[in-house]
Amino acid sequence: MEFFTISLLNGLSYGLLLFMLSSGLTLIFSMMGVLNFAHASFYMLGAYLAFLISGVIGYWPALFLAPILVGLLGALFEQVCLRRVHRFGHVPELLVTFGLSYLVLEVVQLVWGRTVVPYGLPAELQGPLFSIYGTQFPKSRAFIMLVAVLMLVSIWLVLTRTRIGYVIQAALTHPDMVESLGHNVPRVFLLVFGGGSALAGLAGVVAGNTYVTEPAMAYAVGPIIFVVVVVGGMGSLAGAFLASLLIGVMQTFAVAIDKSLGDLLAAIGLPVTGGEGLAEVLRLTVSQVAPILPYLLMVLILIFRPKGLLGKRET
Repeated sequence: MEFFTISLLNGLSYGLLLFMLSSGLTLIFSMMGVLNFAHASFYMLGAYLAFLISGVIGYWPALFLAPILVGLLGALFEQVCLRRVHRFGHVPELLVTFGLSYLVLEVVQLVWGRTVVPYGLPAELQGPLFSIYGTQFPKSRAFIMLVAVLMLVSIWLVLTRTRIGYVIQAALTHPDMVESLGHNVPRVFLLVFGGGSALAGLAGVVAGNTYVTEPAMAYAVGPIIFVVVVVGGMGSLAGAFLASLLIGVMQTFAVAIDKSLGDLLAAIGLPVTGGEGLAEVLRLTVSQVAPILPYLLMVLILIFRPKGLLGKRET
């Protein structure tokens, strides 16, 4: 019971962090059709800017200022670079965001170096929130869950209860009609790209001091974000939320299981035969193969449900 409860909470915390990252990417793809390869770089920028700001005026102001700064940088990139190549098709868009990811990485390494920076938790988030049979659940992970849920509610309210939300939803499918009604569609694109970047920056602020802030942090989460978007369904926020929780819980439980298929066969009395190669494969524990499980899930989704769990367009 202790193992299940703590693993479930850790999985939900990690899954909600993945949703914070994938939600911005999903919004950008839904409206602009752009798969932003630099999205994880905005996540990294959020962590580093929060580290910089918190060292001057404290963590709580950084929690608000760092995502705003990241959002402004994202909006600037959309206006100066992405908008200029948008008319040439998807390949130039992918290449320019790919180039931005390397540019951000080099700038971060030049300014802060290649090692881990001491971006620590504030005193209010240090220590356990509660304990179950001696196993502690940290306040910092609970805070990630709280911020992610508040962000989810805020996105839903903006998209379904405000005028700009109605315009954004209309521009997803009928941009020409929205423009003919007098709305500035490029400005809406700018707002969505900047907002999506800010969401990634917010994830970096709350996760950078819970996990680790280093130049490799963008590479660590970048591929898994695209897995979440594909599994959930391209352009589906609800699908991204479902896929984030599914992958987060699946990976967390898998990492904690130190058993192999060979152990299962031995427990039921079946001998392991078929040569040394097969025996080596059967000796691999679930925790050892945990990193590849999300990608295996993505392959299965692409084979049996190409639109994703809740998607409306082919991936």
